[in-house]
Amino acid sequence: MSLEELELITEDAESSMQKAIAHLETELTKIRAGKATPSMLDGISVDYYGSATPVNQVANISVLDARTVSIQPWEKNMLAPIERAILQANIGITPQNDGVQIRLFLPPLTEERRRDLFKKASAEGEHSKVAIRNIRRDSIEHIKKLQKDGLSEDAAKDAEKDIQNITDKHISLVDKHLAAKEKEMMAV
Repeated sequence: MSLEELELITEDAESSMQKAIAHLETELTKIRAGKATPSMLDGISVDYYGSATPVNQVANISVLDARTVSIQPWEKNMLAPIERAILQANIGITPQNDGVQIRLFLPPLTEERRRDLFKKASAEGEHSKVAIRNIRRDSIEHIKKLQKDGLSEDAAKDAEKDIQNITDKHISLVDKHLAAKEKEMMAV
């Protein structure tokens, strides 16, 4: 049994845990914290000459103030389809179409809504922690298999310790992301 295999297991575990953190970051940006951002329209597609096209590829999206997003289509005939797409996406905001641009006015968050959003963020964090722990479990099982195939006990223990350290580091990253999101939600 070579140390290269152990290194590979450790690198795979770290890489997979990084992906879990990246996924968490993506999911947390989707949770609206009461602040207007152009990214709140990510994932919304509009019918543009027969093909589904992201809104940000058919219009200029800008933030006018903390609670207002402006969507200025490059072609005037895209106003209605963009408005329809936003309504169908069910993001909880009714678009205001003035014939030139579409504005999204974000309502102020109530205390109850903040709690609901934080529960959603916490659930995402918990999913990430579970994913990270599953990666740890799989990696340690792999190390134990290598130990049965002749890997020394000391090398196996060191590798397991490395995996645990990587796991602890990523779990604390999840907690930091959640704390930052909670702070952002409560600040508005």
